[in-house]
Amino acid sequence: MLATVTSMAVLGVEAYTVRVEVDLAPGLPAFNTVGLPDGAVRESKERVRAALANSGASLPVNRITVNLAPADIKKEGAAFDLPMALGILAASGTVPTESLPGVGVVGELALDGSIRAVRGVLPMAVRARAEGLKAVIVPRDNGPEAAVVEGLTVFVADRLGQVANHLVGREELPRARADASLLTDSRVGGGLDLNEVRGQEHVKRALTIAAAGGHNVLMVGPPGSGKTMLARRLPGILPPLSFAEALQVTQVASVAGVLPPGQALVRARPFRSPHHTISDAGLIGGGTIPRPGEVSLAHQGVLFLDELPEFKKSVLEVLRQPLESGRVTITRAAATVDFPARFMLVAAMNPCPCGFYGDPKRQCTCGSHQVRNYLNRVSGPLMDRIDIQVQVPAVPFKELSADTAGPSSEMVRQTVVAARQRQAGRLEGTGIFANAQMSTAQTREHCRLGNEGLRLLETAMERLGLSARAYGRIHKIARTIADLEGSEKIELPHLSEAIGYRSLDRVMA
Repeated sequence: MLATVTSMAVLGVEAYTVRVEVDLAPGLPAFNTVGLPDGAVRESKERVRAALANSGASLPVNRITVNLAPADIKKEGAAFDLPMALGILAASGTVPTESLPGVGVVGELALDGSIRAVRGVLPMAVRARAEGLKAVIVPRDNGPEAAVVEGLTVFVADRLGQVANHLVGREELPRARADASLLTDSRVGGGLDLNEVRGQEHVKRALTIAAAGGHNVLMVGPPGSGKTMLARRLPGILPPLSFAEALQVTQVASVAGVLPPGQALVRARPFRSPHHTISDAGLIGGGTIPRPGEVSLAHQGVLFLDELPEFKKSVLEVLRQPLESGRVTITRAAATVDFPARFMLVAAMNPCPCGFYGDPKRQCTCGSHQVRNYLNRVSGPLMDRIDIQVQVPAVPFKELSADTAGPSSEMVRQTVVAARQRQAGRLEGTGIFANAQMSTAQTREHCRLGNEGLRLLETAMERLGLSARAYGRIHKIARTIADLEGSEKIELPHLSEAIGYRSLDRVMA
């Protein structure tokens, strides 16, 4: 007898439908799984066998063939355990086959018949709704994220026996419902406030501009000057995630397996800070079946690279594509996948190997050749993609011991949100929401300079040896500064300040 159970699998951050076809045929007892299963899927037969036995059922004494269609896409993970077990029960007549159509099923089985959470349930639920399924059955811990998808009934289960009884009609599985307060929550910052950082007012100004326009930032300064403290407080001044953005962030977290059990949505902007020993696959994503890397986990948030020159050159160079396009494309023999990677890059580095080049109180022990070589570990093309470069000197004792604090993160965030609203109105209908994302044509349209501004920029280009990409980025930064000031036009002070944020171009020219 043949039974078919609808399940889902994830490729990249999108899900696709998998038909789990189970056939029971006369012959010597056997359990074969076909349809390009990986090791974890092939091992499902042992988990299914034990789970059925410990749930009061037994594996039929037949030749069992499980086909995972489409058969030309490699399947991985343990999410097919539950649909395989239900397919066997349906094919053997224990569960009515007419109860299976219109229902999607995913879940990993423990040997005792309990159901464990799996990765990627949110995109699976999105796919189930797109396929016209009326309901899905998922592990209890995955219920909240699946319930975010409107127009889909989400049943949650703890044990295989519960699901079988539900399909037979003996009991009703509980339904998961999205918590309305979580859907409207707009938590930011993780409790870190910008006014906790003493001094460095010019750096706070640079971070405010970066947050307002979605610009990338590089902070250069000696050890202990507050670079990491400032970077960790940047999410607190970014605009709150919209519901659409939160869905994107949650999908990536769900696929990567970093979404906490029972959490419906990620409401705070991500902040990722990988160690400098990370590989290029860890940063950009990869694997035989590609998985999202740190750049995708930082989607709609901040990717912080501390001690930037200590990262391998090959690792830094793979950042070029996502910084430019906001997406990562990974091609393997098995598949080509796209991951979202629209993040703000915030990097920090010392000015030289010893860290004290240019410090008025600590003597630098590096020669000029060592300083130049150290700075040149970061390539020119990558440096071009960093809009704002700001010096972070050591904080004087007078500022460290001062009782007065600067504006709070919430106050700064309000000005950032106002500037983003101006940008959203200007860029309405273009699909982008920040100045840093503007194309060349949009930059020419929205960042026009007067004759005096053009002459100032020409002088800066000649003296600093700026590239064409840096030329465009100065326009965008000046536009953001004007938005923060509420100005419709880019004035000379806005342009002058924007040029000042290309400080490393003087050193590396």
